Amino acid sequence: MRVHLALVGMMGSGKTTIGVRVAAARHRPFLDSDQMIEAREGRTVRDIWLADGEPAYRAMESEVLREALSSPDPVVIGAAGGVVLREENRQLLERADVLTVRLHAAPEVLVGRVRHQDHRPLIDDDPLATLRRLTAERETLYREVADVTIEVGEATVEEITEQVLDALDDRERE
Repeated sequence: MRVHLALVGMMGSGKTTIGVRVAAARHRPFLDSDQMIEAREGRTVRDIWLADGEPAYRAMESEVLREALSSPDPVVIGAAGGVVLREENRQLLERADVLTVRLHAAPEVLVGRVRHQDHRPLIDDDPLATLRRLTAERETLYREVADVTIEVGEATVEEITEQVLDALDDRERE
């Protein structure tokens, strides 16, 4: 059975980078939840977050996840880092027709990847402290939804992509 692939994990874990590669390898569309929100709203995530607040953004996040997973053809989804915060999203990610792969790295690795990106309003003040706090808060939720966890801290993009493809092949053979 062909399934949707949802990549989850903290900001900077490589969901977009890996998702684009996996989608290309399997000839599937890649859908980035933040990009879907921005296209729908005509504003950046930062602008939405600052003008409308986190609850409004989280509602949009749920809408685009539901929309992506309603595709009749399998897609690859790069889900926003906080997608696991809402119960309705966790239920979607745990469906039988979704393989949820968590990309995991320590906050000390992630901070080097996101420190100079201005589109992430959550890490404006103290990126490392914020990443440590968010990781601790979300750890259990990521574990709850993940069918597979891949450690991405020391691995190359090619190695991670291959691990995700192997997990997808295994799931679709079941």
